[in-house]
Parts: sequence; C-alpha cells; structure tokens
Amino acid sequence: MQQAFTSTSFTVEGYRITRSLGVVRGIIVRSRSVVGNLGAALQTLVGGNITIYTQLCEKTRNDAFDLMMGHATALGANAVIGVRYDATEIAQGVTEVLCYGTAVVVEQQPM
Repeated sequence: MQQAFTSTSFTVEGYRITRSLGVVRGIIVRSRSVVGNLGAALQTLVGGNITIYTQLCEKTRNDAFDLMMGHATALGANAVIGVRYDATEIAQGVTEVLCYGTAVVVEQQPM
C-alpha cells in the first residue's frame, strides 16, 4: 500500500470516502530519564527551548502516529481522517501519548 493520506478534518480534498473502517490508534507510554531530567534542568538555567524535552515529545508523537498508521494499514485503509493527539500523565514523569483517527478507504474523484 502507498503512504496513506492523513487529515485533521473529516474529508480529503479531491477524494471521496468509499468505506469507513473505524477508529485506529497508536499509544506510547514514555518516562523521562534521570539523565534527561538533569540535562533539561541545566537548560532551564539559560532559558529558551528545552531541546531534550522537545526531542522526547517529538519522538513520542511520531511513534504514536506510526503505530496508528500501522493499525490503519492492517485494516486496509488508505487514509486516516480526523487525526488527533491526546496526552495523559499516568504518574509523575510518565506520560501516555495517544494518536487516533478514523481509518477509511478513499478514491480520487474525477476532475
């Protein structure tokens, strides 16, 4: 299968939905390491972007997205619409990141 389309809206411009396959999701639970916390604490002294946490968040979101897309592919979808992220702190320093949407099959509309 080609790379699936994704959209935060519930449509894909130029395509029509031929089949809805249901909700798909990817869940990642991550914790901050002691070393990462120490590095971040040092970065807070000078202010600005705390790159250690930025990189951790970006990787976590990408991993959750990839899991969601794998779920969609397994169902036979070629698009995921209504894509959203949610995050919940499960314990101090432990966060769950959820990426979810609706898996669909779309076909290009004639011009």
